[in-house]
Amino acid sequence: MQSSATGPVAMLSSATGPVAMQSSATGVGFLSRHERFRSVPSTNDIVRTWLAEGTAEVCLAVTDEQTAGRGRSGRPWVAPRGAALLLTLGFRPSYLAPDRAWRLSAVVALAMIDAAEDLAGLPAGMLKLKWPNDIVVEASAGEAPADEAPAGGWRKVAGLLGESEGVGTSDPLAVIGIGTNVDWPRDQFPADLADSMTSLREASRGRPVSAEGLLEAFLSHLEPRVVGLRDGHFDVAGWHDRQITTGRVVRIDMPDGSSQVVKAVGVDGATGALLVADMEETADGAERELLVGEVVHVRLDADRGDSAAPDPAAPTPAGEAPAGEAPAGEGVTN
Repeated sequence: MQSSATGPVAMLSSATGPVAMQSSATGVGFLSRHERFRSVPSTNDIVRTWLAEGTAEVCLAVTDEQTAGRGRSGRPWVAPRGAALLLTLGFRPSYLAPDRAWRLSAVVALAMIDAAEDLAGLPAGMLKLKWPNDIVVEASAGEAPADEAPAGGWRKVAGLLGESEGVGTSDPLAVIGIGTNVDWPRDQFPADLADSMTSLREASRGRPVSAEGLLEAFLSHLEPRVVGLRDGHFDVAGWHDRQITTGRVVRIDMPDGSSQVVKAVGVDGATGALLVADMEETADGAERELLVGEVVHVRLDADRGDSAAPDPAAPTPAGEAPAGEAPAGEGVTN
C-alpha cells in the first residue's frame, strides 16, 4: 500500500482493476490498509482474506454495495447502493484476552454512535445499543406511534457482526462488519421493514447525511478507542449507559428454537454477557449470564406481551446488522 503526506492511499475497485484514489477519510494513521469498492459480494470476506495474507491491523474495506451481505445466523443483508455505509474492519488483537475479544465490536459500535450523533446533529445519548449488536433509535413523532411499532417503538439504524479465528493463539484474527443506514428516505424502505428500521436521515428529520462524512467521523472516533484497548482500557461506563435492554422484559430466542421471557437487568463489562433474571414467581430472582454465542436473537417486544410481534432484525437493510457483518457489518456481514 502506498502512502502519502496525508496518509494511506485508498483504492477504488473498477472494472479494469484497482484504481488509486485519495480520500479525506484515509488520513488516519492507525489504518494499515484501506480500500474502497463500488460493489462486492462481502467486505467481511475481503478483509478475512487480507488478514490471512498477513495484513497488519487495522485494515478497512468499504463498499457502495454488497451483493451477498449477511447478518447474524446467516440472514441476508440488502441495502440500495449508496443508502448505507457498509464497511468491515480487520484486527489482530493479541493484546486482548480471549474472553475480552467482544470488546472490539463494542468499541466499533460506540465509535459509530458518537460519529452518527455528531454528523446528524442528534442529541447526545439519542442512539442506543440493543444487545448484542444493534444500534437503535426511538421512533420519531412523525413515524408510527410507539405502541404500534415493533420493539416498543425502537428502530434499527445499524448492526454489527463479529467473526474471529485463532482466539487463544499467538495470532488471533477478528473481522468486524458494520452497516449503518445513512441517507435513506423512509418512502424507500422495504415494505416489510418500514416499521422496524430507520436511517440517520429520518432520525434527524430529513437532514442530509453524507456517508463519506460519517466514515471520516467514525474513524476519528474509533482510533482512540482502539488505542485504548491496546493499552488495557475500555469504556465500560459508556457501553453500559447506551444499553436499551437494561430494565426491560425481553424475549430470548435460543439456538434450539425455544424462547425465554426474562428481565434484562444489565450487561457484564468483563464478559460482554447479557444479565437476566427469570420471571416465574417461583424463581429466586438470581441473575444469570447469556453470552452472544448462546442466543439467536433478543426481542424487546416481550414487555407488550406480543409473542408474535415482527422481528425487527429480520433479513435485509438495517434489519439485521448490520458490518462478521451488520446492516453493514456480521452482526451484519459485509
